[in-house]
Amino acid sequence: MTALESAATHEPRPLWMPDPAEVAASAFAAFAAEAGRRAGTTFADFDALHAWSIADREAFWDLVWDFGGVIGEKGERRLVDGDRMPGAQFFPDARLNFAENLLRRSDDTTAIVYRAEDRREGRMSWRELNALVSRLQQALEAEGVAVGDRVCAMLPNGPEAVASMLAVASLGAVWSSCSPDFGERGVLDRFGQIEPKVFITCDGYWYGGKTIDVADKVAAVAGQLPTAGKVVIVAHLGTADALAARLPNGVTFAAFTAGFDAKPPRFVRVAFNQPLYILFSSGTTGVPKCIVHGVGGTLLQHLKEHKLHAGVKPGDRVFYFTTLGWMMWNWLVSALAAEATLILFDGSPFAPTPLVLWDMAAAERVTLFGTSAKYIDSIAKEGLRPRDTHDLSALRMICSTGSPLAPESFGYVYEAIKPTVHLASISGGTDIVSCFVLGIPDKPVWKGEIQGPGLGLAVDVYDDAGRPVRGEKGELVCAKAFPCMPVMFWNDPGGAKYRAAYFERFPNVWCHGDFAEWTEHGGMIIHGRSDATLNPGGVRIGTAEIYAQVEQIPEVIEALAIGQDWDGDVRIVLFVRLKAGATLDEALTGRIKAKIRTGASPRHVPARIVAVADIPRTKSGKIVELAVREVVHGRPVKNVEALANPDALALFAGIEDLAR
Repeated sequence: MTALESAATHEPRPLWMPDPAEVAASAFAAFAAEAGRRAGTTFADFDALHAWSIADREAFWDLVWDFGGVIGEKGERRLVDGDRMPGAQFFPDARLNFAENLLRRSDDTTAIVYRAEDRREGRMSWRELNALVSRLQQALEAEGVAVGDRVCAMLPNGPEAVASMLAVASLGAVWSSCSPDFGERGVLDRFGQIEPKVFITCDGYWYGGKTIDVADKVAAVAGQLPTAGKVVIVAHLGTADALAARLPNGVTFAAFTAGFDAKPPRFVRVAFNQPLYILFSSGTTGVPKCIVHGVGGTLLQHLKEHKLHAGVKPGDRVFYFTTLGWMMWNWLVSALAAEATLILFDGSPFAPTPLVLWDMAAAERVTLFGTSAKYIDSIAKEGLRPRDTHDLSALRMICSTGSPLAPESFGYVYEAIKPTVHLASISGGTDIVSCFVLGIPDKPVWKGEIQGPGLGLAVDVYDDAGRPVRGEKGELVCAKAFPCMPVMFWNDPGGAKYRAAYFERFPNVWCHGDFAEWTEHGGMIIHGRSDATLNPGGVRIGTAEIYAQVEQIPEVIEALAIGQDWDGDVRIVLFVRLKAGATLDEALTGRIKAKIRTGASPRHVPARIVAVADIPRTKSGKIVELAVREVVHGRPVKNVEALANPDALALFAGIEDLAR
């Protein structure tokens, strides 16, 4: 039994229990009551409601539409070919507009609060947001942007990005974005595939106390996007005018939107599966896949997650630390549909101090605070205790994703941040622009566990033979079709790449690529990505099981494990990044191995432990085991531009320590 299993299944009591009065007053309870009325029964708890949501998907998603107050024409049919995956069609007769559903308010209350590391900050009312969207919409129309056209953005996380996306969506066009820290090749590998009609970018950004000028990169990228009739420059460093003048088709954001009246925006209603977003796979093993998400599936799924699972209600203040290169940005912006206020932050979460995000959370009365598991681990290692230094009385929920949240991090949140907060470890990803497993309002939080599956999603764990399993590890699957499956992959005639990505392992079943396990509480543990699973002696081991032990060692900042082909088998090699002043001597090596042996199992103990100065990760902060594995085996990594710190890969090439 691994430490993750032990922590999750043998804790004497949960870390958090829902308040019955709060649950009774929640949107979840109201939804369950209406579901019971429609189904002619009573749903005693989440598990009963979830079972119904799977058994009668037509009725469930019909109620999500109504309960979420979706603006649009629902049409007659709810689900056609529901047993086909891919091929199922939800609401095939519907007509709706994504932006219309997010801009359902136009009053003077606050829609967006934004802060940036350079001290740029401000507020935007719903009225002001509608006005900016309208001016952008008119400007985009003047450039010929219409239904199905692509608009791409390389922007910091600010109000201009939100308004631009809404303007694009209002026209029935397609939005795709990345953050300005992407390299030239990384941007072109993404946007070059989808041929944008307009490219929206910036003159630079701030990070870690430094200004980063991107003028040369913008010029290089723009020169290789021949379909972009306009390159729109948002000013962040005060050099937008000069950059716009440098480009033959350049224009500043201010000039692009000038001269248009701030009349109410118009909304072009489109089919349920009309493309809305193009997101990209990480691209660390080749050119990124272009994953196309539809208008209706994205809207319904996000309304469900925000309102029912996260309890977001009008006036709530929702924050997620993210960039435009991570699908959590798309998820965050959808909170507007629940009439919440978006709290945006751009910059380093540790500048000017490691408490900058908590300063903002306290000052802005944040109700939902979203971040990554790595951030929680980092502030824990810094010894920070926000509960002692900040007023977090408004904070109701903390969400964590990006990688599995270690059991010790669960304990840290309740001990050092807020004892009464609802901690929701969530997991899903770019492939579904949402979550498969996430927080549940009427269930306890157990250490090391994600609470359970999303409503309407037939989530399960299969063994290699395609059989559901309990109490053992297997493949995370979804056994029935759901609305937020990708509409398609871009440039994938016949859908061969799409089918290969999700449906080849188990016919007619979505195989997500996570190595997972149900717990005795009905929760789930994610043990890492299936393609990064280690197989020493033929036994499958999730990398998260090793990290959960190693990162408890005070000297270790972070770790990365791979399987190295060795002597006809596979051996585990563990790389560790150490704190300043620490040395990987025999004593520390012995402590690391002992911790893994006792906390996990002897099979988890690495054959080699190697200290490295840095560990490569994607732009969204995920470590890249596969890329390191390729380097160690002397194979080329196809797309280093996908990495936030590509130079780190060189540290793993020809490491002498591995030869012994």
